[in-house]
Amino acid sequence: MDIKSYMQQLGRQAREASRAMARADTNQKNLALVKMADAIERDADKLLAANGLDMEAARAKGLDDALLDRLALNAKTVAGMAEGLRQIAALPDPVGAVSDMNYRPSGIQVGKMRVPLGVIGIIYEARPNVTADAAGLCLKSGNAAILRGGSEALNSNQAIAACVREGLSAAGLPEAAVQVIDTIDRAAVGELITMREFVDVIVPRGGKGLIARLIAEARIPVIKHLHGNCHVYLDDAADAAKAVHIVENAKTQRYGTCNTTESLLVARSRAAELLPGIGRMLAGHGVEMRCCAEALPILQGAGVAAERLKAATVADWEEEYLAPIIAIKVVDGFDAAVAHINTYGSQHTDAIVTDDYAKARRFLREVDSSSVMVNASTRFADGFEYGLGAEIGISTDKIHARGPVGLEGLTSQKWVVLGDGHVRA
Repeated sequence: MDIKSYMQQLGRQAREASRAMARADTNQKNLALVKMADAIERDADKLLAANGLDMEAARAKGLDDALLDRLALNAKTVAGMAEGLRQIAALPDPVGAVSDMNYRPSGIQVGKMRVPLGVIGIIYEARPNVTADAAGLCLKSGNAAILRGGSEALNSNQAIAACVREGLSAAGLPEAAVQVIDTIDRAAVGELITMREFVDVIVPRGGKGLIARLIAEARIPVIKHLHGNCHVYLDDAADAAKAVHIVENAKTQRYGTCNTTESLLVARSRAAELLPGIGRMLAGHGVEMRCCAEALPILQGAGVAAERLKAATVADWEEEYLAPIIAIKVVDGFDAAVAHINTYGSQHTDAIVTDDYAKARRFLREVDSSSVMVNASTRFADGFEYGLGAEIGISTDKIHARGPVGLEGLTSQKWVVLGDGHVRA
């Protein structure tokens, strides 16, 4: 295959399809989404069979548990893909919405209209459900999409893509509005991220290696986060029961997600009280704890199994483990916790457990992350949980989109001016 010619063809088709998508009305887009969901539900067995082939190949290659977890589909996740598409259909259509309309002294009206970005290139690893989520969000926001999933999920992605094409066709929309690259050649990524004439923005969902490559090589704007070192800080005024419950969910519900907590900070005044119970809970889940010099003897004295404890190094404070490992540090208090998060965090998601309203408000203001939480698990940092229907990814950038990127994050605004024969004096 001539990769350059192939990618140029996809680009031309996507650009043409993007113009049709920009014209599509809400009913037409919603019909396509519902038909996609119907096809996914109908073909659930086919999707699971295709995923089974991918899982078998991934295990044979010795891929790690975190990647296998992200790759796997089951009946629940397939149903979730369909439900996500229906939720997107139920969301308000952002395209064409006009805001901030005001009369100027000249008599003209000036405002802003929300419009699609155009063609969105999405590069992702492992997670086949991203194929459905990305297709749905790009479609509803009036964009065309070129999707490049990981080689390990090729069969799953192609099976889902067939359902996507069926939905587009049923609604009278061009099938080229969502194209899934069908080669595993890495050169396709290099072409996609440099086709400025055809692609308007790149959204990567993957590990640090992939995203670092895109940051270095892309000639197109990238909406991205590099990694997810999420924190939970247990404040002096933390409720003990809430602390255990939140840390358990934030760390152990799933290990391979970017919103899983990787670092636990505990105020010194509460460390001796809170850490023993939390340590025993984490050990019960098989979590390894990498502890600072103050946390380690507290946990050892609480009877936490020695094999679950290890002395932390500075590298642990900024690590995204994606595994049953957590870094634990005792800090002086609120100011030290915020300073630690802003120094070592990834600007993804950070949470405080406290009953002190003033500290909660300060945490929300002072922690420089895309999602900041009070008395809640970091696992909530997700487009579905935020009411976006689904998400295209998480952005830790500060321009255009930040946090979970849903429909509004896939649109821009242009100025609109209304007059009635007005001319400038």
